[in-house]
Amino acid sequence: MRPTAGLGFKPEHFDEAMACQAVGLWFEVHPENYMVAGGPRLAMLEALRCDHELSLHGVGLSLAADADPDPAHLARLKALVDRFSPFVVSEHLAWSAWQGAYNPDLLPFPRTRAALDRIAANIDRTQAALGRAILVENPSLYMPLEGHDLDEVEFLLELVRRTGCGLLVDVNNVFVSACNLGFSPEAYLDAVPGSAIGEIHLAGHTPDGRLGERLLIDTHGAPVAEPVWRLYERLIARVGARPTLIERDEDIPSFGDLLSERDRAAEILAGGSLSADPDLAHV
Repeated sequence: MRPTAGLGFKPEHFDEAMACQAVGLWFEVHPENYMVAGGPRLAMLEALRCDHELSLHGVGLSLAADADPDPAHLARLKALVDRFSPFVVSEHLAWSAWQGAYNPDLLPFPRTRAALDRIAANIDRTQAALGRAILVENPSLYMPLEGHDLDEVEFLLELVRRTGCGLLVDVNNVFVSACNLGFSPEAYLDAVPGSAIGEIHLAGHTPDGRLGERLLIDTHGAPVAEPVWRLYERLIARVGARPTLIERDEDIPSFGDLLSERDRAAEILAGGSLSADPDLAHV
């Protein structure tokens, strides 16, 4: 069954997820939460995998760090990939680890040509270790950094050209970054060729408690905002249907509420033309 719109899996929703027969429904997990030898977490994924496609969305490879990916982490990720055969494996364009210490955030970096070389090498190492291509996700940004040689879309597309990876386009991240840094989210999304997009994320954001709408925070703690839905509809109308995930990591609502958002995405996808290259099995 072709994956259409999916949900981030929450263990508290396991029974409802198992009972749901929505066409094309798939589930995403952070592999770092499942890098264990056994137990209930892996048992739940085994059960879900019987009826639904899975994706692994990493938060720990730290691709933008000035260091190689941790070989032990890659080995654990490879074991999960081999066990569950996810239709997509993805990571963030950010750094989070340095000299063995992990930070709680996905941190930005100056998009220099030196950084491009380093990240491309890290993606190559990751893909070689996993034996498959990955998708790389655009970040949420909160303040301008100095020293960029390329804009974000140029940087991402050069990574695609050099490594053969694909892109996970997070529409909410584009909207948040555009509002915080003062650029057009429509122009950003229009510059991304459909051929590079393997997956799309939709999530909610929250205005900063002190600065309000002048600073949006990518909390994954609210429903998808209407301006983000409009950007998503515009993107799908241009590039065609892509597997799309509803993300929610804080203030988790009922499974039914999440499914309603998922169904809205599925309806939009049903109106979009199929990709000219819809087979994402290599990703």
